[in-house]
Amino acid sequence: MKTDTPSSLNTKNRHRVRVGRSSAGLGLFASDSFKKGERIVEYTGKRLTNEQVKRVVENRYLLEINDRYTINGSSRENIARYANHACKPNAIAETVRGRAFLIAKKAIRPDEEIVWDYGKEYFNDFIKDGGCRCTTCVAKRKTAPGGAVKPV
Repeated sequence: MKTDTPSSLNTKNRHRVRVGRSSAGLGLFASDSFKKGERIVEYTGKRLTNEQVKRVVENRYLLEINDRYTINGSSRENIARYANHACKPNAIAETVRGRAFLIAKKAIRPDEEIVWDYGKEYFNDFIKDGGCRCTTCVAKRKTAPGGAVKPV
């Protein structure tokens, strides 16, 4: 099964988001306002079974949608892949009938980066050792007593 066909939501909202530089590399930014609860973009890509996922060599763009399927969102056509991790996110990932969406957790203003919590497993596997680069954690490290870098 494939879900990497263009999403009607992504086509509709393409002008409402943009990819730009962020503290963690490239990020997804709002070009328009989003209301709390509004769908921002769909996380698209090839749908993989659990067996197929086991054969995938390191891939940071896998999003588990249920106990049987995972979306491989590594294609650059998947604009949702640019939404970075944050410890205090403004969006959440939600699955609906086998599809995954990023949804505004609160009102999002134009030029605000769209960020969501990738979850504990992803954090431990990919982020923890290098240190979280979300704005909250970067600010915490900058304000550590004595100017020392404070571990996250």
